[in-house]
Amino acid sequence: MGEMRVIGVRVEQPQNQPVLLLRESDGDRYLPIWIGQTEATAIVLEQQGVEPARPLTHDLIKILIESFGRSLKEVRIVDLQEGTFYADLVFDEQTTVSARPSDSIALALRIGVPIFASEAVLAEAGLVIPDEREDEVEKFKEFLDTISPDDFKATDG
Repeated sequence: MGEMRVIGVRVEQPQNQPVLLLRESDGDRYLPIWIGQTEATAIVLEQQGVEPARPLTHDLIKILIESFGRSLKEVRIVDLQEGTFYADLVFDEQTTVSARPSDSIALALRIGVPIFASEAVLAEAGLVIPDEREDEVEKFKEFLDTISPDDFKATDG
């Protein structure tokens, strides 16, 4: 398992589909995961340090975990089947719960636990971006600094 860090979320055009970009902490591979609008908003809000007036779904899950006296230890992206990623939430006493990576990562960011990806997932879906493409990654990071949660609101049509 390789530890990953969240680079950010971007809306991929023309499909208007959010993509979550992770990068190996000690490596060169990036892992793009296409996610839903709601999860994209939850991740962006947390990365920007925005605290909603009322708890959002992932905030509520964090509160429930704490209320039950449990603790989330890590998130693992464990599989990729037919274009769908699978993740596990790993709790104290090594209890695991299967979950979508987008929800798992939104929760990991709120709780402050590490995110890992299996070597098999990284081998299949990880991308090495050549040096000349690093400019694009920097532009992506700059874009993330200017994005707002309103950019993820669904439109009619």
